[in-house]
Amino acid sequence: MKVVATALDGVVIVEPRVFDDQRGFFLETYQAARYKTSGIEARFVQDNISRSVAGTLRGLHYQYPRAQAKLIQVLQGEIYDVAVDIRRGSPNFGKWFGTTLSAEDHHQMYIPEGFAHGFCVLSESALFMYKCSDYYVPEDEYGVLWNDPVLNIQWPVTRPVMSERDLGLPALGSIAADALPSF
Repeated sequence: MKVVATALDGVVIVEPRVFDDQRGFFLETYQAARYKTSGIEARFVQDNISRSVAGTLRGLHYQYPRAQAKLIQVLQGEIYDVAVDIRRGSPNFGKWFGTTLSAEDHHQMYIPEGFAHGFCVLSESALFMYKCSDYYVPEDEYGVLWNDPVLNIQWPVTRPVMSERDLGLPALGSIAADALPSF
């Protein structure tokens, strides 16, 4: 497996080894010792899967104080995946990284604790799986407005399909300091 650094410290792209032949393919999606050796030391406790239709945008979500690191991959289709550094005091506060992930390339994105996360579906539909380093806690759930003009995320959609909840999320600058993780 190959781990590729991104512009945001801690956010990495994982390119697992894929063994292809006439029968199909095989790949190892996670192996704790190998990922730890590669710098991904999160202990994952929960796996989630979502299916979304074309144009759907989910996010930007985060959990605090019980923050979650996430290991993301696409099982079917293609998405544009985004991580935003929301850690108070971080030199990268408010900066984002986005990349395309697909079932075809098998790449994963690792997002450490302290980042907001969102994605939009580029294909007809997408089956999306992610591992979390802590359990979902509804009272710790927060979010940042997907089109916050200060963040200026270059989403590949202009009129996404979204939940009412996500449409009503605040801009990063409007979130109280005690509702954000620190660096």
